[in-house]
Amino acid sequence: MVTGESAPLRVAFFGTPSFAVPTLERLLASRHAVVGVVTQPDRPRGRGHRVTESPVKVVARRHDLPILQPQRLRDPSIAGALAAWEPDLGVVAAYGQLIPGAILQQPRHGMINVHASLLPKYRGVAPVHRAVIDGAPETGVTIMRMVEALDAGPMLARVIRPIDPDETSEEVERSLAVLGASLLGAVVEQIAAGPVHEEPQDDMLSTYAPRLTKNDSPIDWTLPAAFVHNRVRGLHPWPHASTILDGARLIVLRTRVAPAAGVAGAPGTVVEVSRDALYVATGHKGCIAIEAVQPEGRRAMSVRDFLAGHAVRPGTHLSAP
Repeated sequence: MVTGESAPLRVAFFGTPSFAVPTLERLLASRHAVVGVVTQPDRPRGRGHRVTESPVKVVARRHDLPILQPQRLRDPSIAGALAAWEPDLGVVAAYGQLIPGAILQQPRHGMINVHASLLPKYRGVAPVHRAVIDGAPETGVTIMRMVEALDAGPMLARVIRPIDPDETSEEVERSLAVLGASLLGAVVEQIAAGPVHEEPQDDMLSTYAPRLTKNDSPIDWTLPAAFVHNRVRGLHPWPHASTILDGARLIVLRTRVAPAAGVAGAPGTVVEVSRDALYVATGHKGCIAIEAVQPEGRRAMSVRDFLAGHAVRPGTHLSAP
């Protein structure tokens, strides 16, 4: 409960991608002062590899906030620049680098993190994607105090969100960004008002969510149908699940699990072609109906549009890239 007598806090914000934007905007709309933003350096992004500002930097410039974009946070000059901001609290949301102890200790209230999982599960950089790939029925956001060990600090608050069986990681992450911003706002008020209960994590229950790479993309058709479907959902929007059709890479954008009745064929075999789907045999429990694809170097399209220019017949085999 905020007493009304608590002074507003000076907040240093660390974040980079779109996930962090709602949290930054929530802080900017609060009674607290965002005294500066630390974000990743401008880097080539997208198909054209144009050097682009991070979503967080775009918001920070719009509000004329001081911005730091260090290649390495251990550069001694960065600690000095942060100290000049005189922050009471540091808030981190998907910044993208480990933060050294010297910086964690600078704000008098320390630093807290908006993490997109129900800690201690899915510590690491890809918690939403890995939860969807695993077919987890729920996820959430945890506000934790930052320590030097990866995502291992005590928890201050968390919120739970179910995962729909057909949602992509992009959809889940967008929702969690909003939920996390709201939860963070409440926690910052609690910190300003007085002591906050901190619950230690049980390290024995921790799991790790490693960074996604292009090597995660190929579909293993010998997996059960639900596993393939979850990988398609979890690898969206990058690096996307993919397969090889007629010697060319085909990105698989949308699928559903179809009944196994009447399915006959080795894993990866197209067993049926309808106007709107390619039905592909998997290793166990059903087949996969592919409903949207993106041929290499072309736009995303429905399977109906794809079939208008590609003759795919039952018996065609899809393989891993």
